[in-house]
Amino acid sequence: MTDRDIALLLADAADEVEIGIAPYQAVIRGGRRRRARRWALATAAALVITGASGTLALASLRDGSGAEVTPAVTQKPTVPSTPEERHVYLPQETMLAAGTEKGEQWYVTVDVWGAPRTEAEARAQLNAMSDRGEEPWDKDRASALVGKITYFVRRTYGSGAPTLLMGDSAAPQDTMAGTDLKSGASTLDPKKTDGPQRLVVGQVAKTAETVLCTWKDGTSTLAHKVSAGADVNTDEATIRPAAGSPDNWFVCVAPAGTSYESAEVTTAD
Repeated sequence: MTDRDIALLLADAADEVEIGIAPYQAVIRGGRRRRARRWALATAAALVITGASGTLALASLRDGSGAEVTPAVTQKPTVPSTPEERHVYLPQETMLAAGTEKGEQWYVTVDVWGAPRTEAEARAQLNAMSDRGEEPWDKDRASALVGKITYFVRRTYGSGAPTLLMGDSAAPQDTMAGTDLKSGASTLDPKKTDGPQRLVVGQVAKTAETVLCTWKDGTSTLAHKVSAGADVNTDEATIRPAAGSPDNWFVCVAPAGTSYESAEVTTAD
């Protein structure tokens, strides 16, 4: 079987897979099938390059005069080894947005749990998640969490307790790319479950500079990318990194009287 055959088989197999988010409320998905195919093609290309690079590397072990040279050794970065260092039993929490609505403060945060390496670590992680009131969809199968990062988005409104908004588990390499976007829409006040879905939270690629949230009244809100550690300014729509997450996160809130229509990564200034 040729390298081209391998690439085509991998691409066809990936094209049958649709990766989605496990939502606690309504969720919008986009770009996942297209990205899955791109990963398959990239994997096939990597196999081809790796197969060809052996000869090239050996041929480069002599300098211009024909004398043998010793290739430089690249120092590998230190990889956290213990579950505690990898945040398997205690998530990294990041505040994504904050604001004020009718005199009540609201917050949106995300908990990112590190990937367990063994089923024993995964079982212990499930117990730790339960202690925080967080349960993944695969809570009855610890093995399903092995090798996967798990996140939970929480919303706090006024003096009420934090409530889960959305959650998912994914392999660390399952990152967003290009204009890929995953988002969920909900009411700002968790007590008003039948109210307009004004709060939009989602994931985008690290390269995404802006996200346009469009509302049903025809207006829109543009979220801009900010750097790690930037202040969470009241009522400002932003895209920001979250500790432990391979993707960036955005939050938009619709004006009073309207609700969510759509969200997309844009190139607007």
